Amino acid sequence: LEFRRVLFRSLANDDCPSSLALNGFSFPVSCSVSIYLVLLAFLLLALPGVVVAEEGHRLREGQSSQSWHSGIHTISHGGFTRRFRLHLPDASANPESRPLIFAFHGWGGDEHEFLGSSEVQRALAGKNYIVIAPVGLGPEEAGEYRSSWSFRGSATGFDGDGLNPSVEGDTALICDPASTPDYTYPSCGRQGAKHCGWTHCLADDIDFVVALLQAAKRHLTFDAHRVFAVGGSNGGMLVWDLAENPKSAPHFRAFASLIGLPHRGYDQAPSQDLAKPMLLITGGRDTAVPPGPWGDHQFTTTQNGESYFYTSASAITASWAAALGCDTSAPESMIDFGQDVLECRSWQHCHRSIDGPVILDCRASQMGHDYQLGLTWPLILQFFEQFR
Repeated sequence: LEFRRVLFRSLANDDCPSSLALNGFSFPVSCSVSIYLVLLAFLLLALPGVVVAEEGHRLREGQSSQSWHSGIHTISHGGFTRRFRLHLPDASANPESRPLIFAFHGWGGDEHEFLGSSEVQRALAGKNYIVIAPVGLGPEEAGEYRSSWSFRGSATGFDGDGLNPSVEGDTALICDPASTPDYTYPSCGRQGAKHCGWTHCLADDIDFVVALLQAAKRHLTFDAHRVFAVGGSNGGMLVWDLAENPKSAPHFRAFASLIGLPHRGYDQAPSQDLAKPMLLITGGRDTAVPPGPWGDHQFTTTQNGESYFYTSASAITASWAAALGCDTSAPESMIDFGQDVLECRSWQHCHRSIDGPVILDCRASQMGHDYQLGLTWPLILQFFEQFR
């Protein structure tokens, strides 16, 4: 790759260069040799699978000719070109000790949703974190639908518990079609309950995240035992699936979901040998994904003019606490983080190898369906930093 770059630069600056500089050495060449070098350069460019990854940061999956650097990158996966933004730390610490965070945007968001935030950048300053912020699928659909992440129930429109006899008038759907707009993506076609689905059916997002992590291992140096995932809203809903799915969960050390809950009936946690630490942050005034009251395990319903059904914050965190071996026979206890905006609770006697909590249910009573990253992002980093 270096030879190809030098060759093009030398030939572009001189019709017939007398020398070729490579890695600090100068090699004399004649005009006739230069002509052969031109032909060689074009042959190199035309070889199948050869990718010039200098200006556009474009690398095909499987290539490892160049390390990634901060900026926008793409990889090819599942027939789509997937875009992501990369943040590399300025710290000069050992690269092999750097943790990696995947940050997943909300519905209709993009790669700048977290990394474009000044609050996030301030919190990352001086830290050793690598952050990868990928973009979901949706604009690729006919009609340019919103970028989205598909998780259990979101594409099919079906909930996780079917017809529940204990719920009057219950259906097997994740929404009430009578009061909910139809967001069905064209790619979902007849795959599920038309009307309640609201994310794409173009590809498997779990497979994509695992593939992106494997690509990161080829192009970055980081601590593979300290890989984390955080997501906001729709991205936070994906995080629960990443933490539950046996294809993805083993690759991560801990997870954080910001104003994102699973749909109704999907409150199953992974087995104890697969369960990983989890932080949930929700807003008491969130009408889009309401967490429900403390201790209430009934499903919640969107209250913003639509009617989507979600697992309550207390139900999903209690399920997760049980999987982490916590004593859920006693109520949660308050955890003091030195500020009074977020109320955080957890369980005792969990199976853990750290001093801090492995499951946290944190709620800001005055927060709606927004991230408030100046408040929430430092807590997310503080939670991840326990795991070394």
